[in-house]
Amino acid sequence: MESRFQRLLLTSCLLLGASLGYTPSAFAQQEERDNGKIDEATVLDAVISPDLKRREIDEAEIDNEDFEFGFFSGVMSVEDFGSNNVYGVRAAYHITEDFFLEGNIGGTQTSKTSFEVLSGGSDLLTEEERELLYYNMSLGINLLPGEVYISKDYAFNTNYYVIFGMGNTQFAGNEYITYNFGGGFRLFATDWLALRVDFRNHLFTHNILGEDKSIQNLEAQAGLSLYF
Repeated sequence: MESRFQRLLLTSCLLLGASLGYTPSAFAQQEERDNGKIDEATVLDAVISPDLKRREIDEAEIDNEDFEFGFFSGVMSVEDFGSNNVYGVRAAYHITEDFFLEGNIGGTQTSKTSFEVLSGGSDLLTEEERELLYYNMSLGINLLPGEVYISKDYAFNTNYYVIFGMGNTQFAGNEYITYNFGGGFRLFATDWLALRVDFRNHLFTHNILGEDKSIQNLEAQAGLSLYF
């Protein structure tokens, strides 16, 4: 009678375990897990096995060279002497990802003043004196690095920057200490070639018209830069 009761009790336990998802092997695994023989990560890997197809991405390969050389052209408005084409070259050394030193040399041929045009009198400056040449050294700070997407297949690295410095301007037979400041935008077409757009303001004081006058000369330029 006792043996029959034990068999009935064992059968009931097995049926109850099967209904709850337990098997003898499950009991064994639970016992081993309790004894520290089964790693939890192994159990999770067996339960969760995601089948994800990862997309391959080609990261932009930007040269880590620190030197930049380029040329530019644009328009420069010299106060009282009109707006005219400007041309020049630049060279820069990138100290870090955020800061760079840049030297510029540029020149433009200024026009007659409104006084000269309206009065019909003699010219204030000779043709040679109307040539304006400037050179300066500036500190640039890179801001807001990002990307420009041309389509879903093409993206180009970009950044904005601000720049300020000082230098010298040769104009009307004299030289003037000049301060400059402005900003620009740089787009990397390849890992060694960049397109740049800059806006600058050049400030100096002259006495061409008989008295000291502080003037602001705005410049807009676009150009290409090479990295090496």
